[in-house]
Amino acid sequence: MASEKPILYSYFRSSCSWRVRIALALKGISYDVVPVNLLKDGGQQFSAEFKAMNPMQQVPALKIDGITLSQSLAIIHYLEDTHPNPRLLPQDPKKRAQVRMIADLIVSGIQPLQNLSVLKQMGEKKTEWAQNCISSGFQALEQTLQHTAGRYCVGDEVSVADLCLVPQVFNAERFKVDMAPYPTITRINKALLELEAFKVSHPSRQPDTPAELRA
Repeated sequence: MASEKPILYSYFRSSCSWRVRIALALKGISYDVVPVNLLKDGGQQFSAEFKAMNPMQQVPALKIDGITLSQSLAIIHYLEDTHPNPRLLPQDPKKRAQVRMIADLIVSGIQPLQNLSVLKQMGEKKTEWAQNCISSGFQALEQTLQHTAGRYCVGDEVSVADLCLVPQVFNAERFKVDMAPYPTITRINKALLELEAFKVSHPSRQPDTPAELRA
């Protein structure tokens, strides 16, 4: 069982799924994808079959080494523990803490506030709500990155923080957030999108990407 290829339950546009796809690509882990359409049939994540696998009824979920994991950062940390190269957490304790701080800022402080389940509750105000949530978070993130960034979020090595940044910028652009006030975020995002692991994991290049959105 443990030698079977991992299976990622993913939605092409899910930022949480994208984080995991980047990690798998960076670490050279081959996997199969089972698309879970968050909109079709009222949301395939609400099926009894998927709920049995992930009670939170969210993507991603990863079947790997005989276990099923949910929550993107938990999955990424497992991949880091079991496939340590290339490392996504710095060895230096201070830099490692900064990576976790930035990841948490995005994963806890921005993304959940503009997640699909929240936007459904906002009705006609969903775009305005998403813009406000992302802009507020990006103000803090921009200020933080001015102290930590090199080429990437923390220094010059790709880290878990970068895996969280790129999908969040994609969300910001999707909701037409003005990125002009965030030059550091914009610069880092551009540099990361030049890397192959970020390209192959992009929402425009997934098995379930609609034809009109394909790269």
